[in-house]
Amino acid sequence: MENLISWLRRLTICWMIVAAFVASVADQAYAEDLQRGARLFKACVNCHVVDNERSTFGPSLKGVIGRKAGSLQSYRYSPAMRKAGDEGLVWTARDLSEFLSKPSRKVPGTTMRFAGLWGFEIDDLIGYLETNP
Repeated sequence: MENLISWLRRLTICWMIVAAFVASVADQAYAEDLQRGARLFKACVNCHVVDNERSTFGPSLKGVIGRKAGSLQSYRYSPAMRKAGDEGLVWTARDLSEFLSKPSRKVPGTTMRFAGLWGFEIDDLIGYLETNP
């Protein structure tokens, strides 16, 4: 019986080590995704900023997650985007993901001229945007 208890303790310790390793690898993978998201955002900087609230050619994306669509006072949105916001569109990660995959499908009539991103790119970009509340 003592051998069984000793073996179970060793097994538990091994699983704790494995869990710690997996957690550290997951953290590193997430950081790499955020770095990829930052690199992807470089393609957006011609129109958008993420580090402050000033709008440029496009609206500021600082704090976009949780923001009602078309609601920044400092930016002149398309009628379609204002209508989407008036109808209750709030930029959740899911809604933003749908928009970034094909903007004209999520908000027909949007003036954003962008073809869309692939799924893993969208996740990385949204992860990056979430770091700029």
